[in-house]
Amino acid sequence: MSSKTSFQAKAAVSLVALMFLAANLRPALTSVGPLIEQIRQTTGISLTAAGLLTSLPLVAFGALAPLAQFGRRFGMERTLGVALFLLTLGILIRSEGSIGALFAGSICLAAGIAVGNVLVPSLIKRDFPHRVKGVTTIYAVMLNLMPAISTSIVVPLSDWLPGGWRSALAVWAIPAAASLLFWLPATMRPPERGPLPRESGSPPLWRSSLAWQVTAFMGLQSLSYYITIAWFPAIFQSHGIGAARAGLLITLYQLVALTALPAVPVILRHTKDQKALAVACSLTVVFSLCGFLLFPAVTSLWMVTMGLASGTSLTLALSFISLRATDHHEAAALSVMSQTVGYLFAAAGTFGFGLVHDLAGGWSTPLILWLVIALAQAVVGLGAGRDHTISIGQFHQTKPS
Repeated sequence: MSSKTSFQAKAAVSLVALMFLAANLRPALTSVGPLIEQIRQTTGISLTAAGLLTSLPLVAFGALAPLAQFGRRFGMERTLGVALFLLTLGILIRSEGSIGALFAGSICLAAGIAVGNVLVPSLIKRDFPHRVKGVTTIYAVMLNLMPAISTSIVVPLSDWLPGGWRSALAVWAIPAAASLLFWLPATMRPPERGPLPRESGSPPLWRSSLAWQVTAFMGLQSLSYYITIAWFPAIFQSHGIGAARAGLLITLYQLVALTALPAVPVILRHTKDQKALAVACSLTVVFSLCGFLLFPAVTSLWMVTMGLASGTSLTLALSFISLRATDHHEAAALSVMSQTVGYLFAAAGTFGFGLVHDLAGGWSTPLILWLVIALAQAVVGLGAGRDHTISIGQFHQTKPS
């Protein structure tokens, strides 16, 4: 086998492994939203506690993202193998059904997802340095496809399976375990030099305004996504829509997001920077929320426009990590920063959204606050979308890779 053929085979295996991993980073979370009313009825938890259940994994994403530093010491493949083990274990613990198991399992699975979230952009930068946009799009497709599947089938699964919502949540341990088995051969290889920079390089990154703009964009788009997944099913049901149809509307949102993903790298190839696209997708969220508030009878339309905005925002947020970094070491550091701060912000916002509902006695006030958040995302996108890269202590004007 020639060296070129060997390289292509290795790249293909890496891409398949990446797809397996990406397929498991969201279903364990997105499957909770459509079942939240069933969970509340069974466990007796309040709406605020239910909000904590949906936002707790995001807190763990942010708080536990630095665990990805182990990727430098033990190798990315081994670290990701452990992450998949934690994900599988957490899903099984959560499906036990008690209140304690719900929260403990959520933290455990979130630890695994947090490590995967942080290391994947660095993995893409390392293994596909000349195909960052294309591979990031494939990654984003998997991040949206599997949640779309999970939200569409989780309510029927809870009706069909003997354990109800517990069994419907436990099902997602199967693909997680299968992905772990696929990764096992890679974990046996000696670790290469890790992707993460030395801690001495981190403080300048945290003083970079561009790094903070990338971080803010990540946090704001994540907040919109998780509010949609966690709370729109309840909002729909408050408008008289049944749980099954509410789940299908969320599936529509995610499927439409998939259609936006392939177009993003095509658009990026013909633009000098990403400012206009970042603003456009943010303002589309504003348009969608205004439409839902004024014309809730055409909810399907607003889920379509929200989906387009979400798919574009996610791809941009992930691309910014690689495009604004000079190498995969810096990409890993920026990934840790953006996802630590971004997910903590998204967690607080998702929980706060439910809390504002409880205080205001309805959904109108939190939806209006969401409008403000989307406008802030547009402003931040102007900065994060600039044609610059981050270098320790300085910026370099460059053409995105």
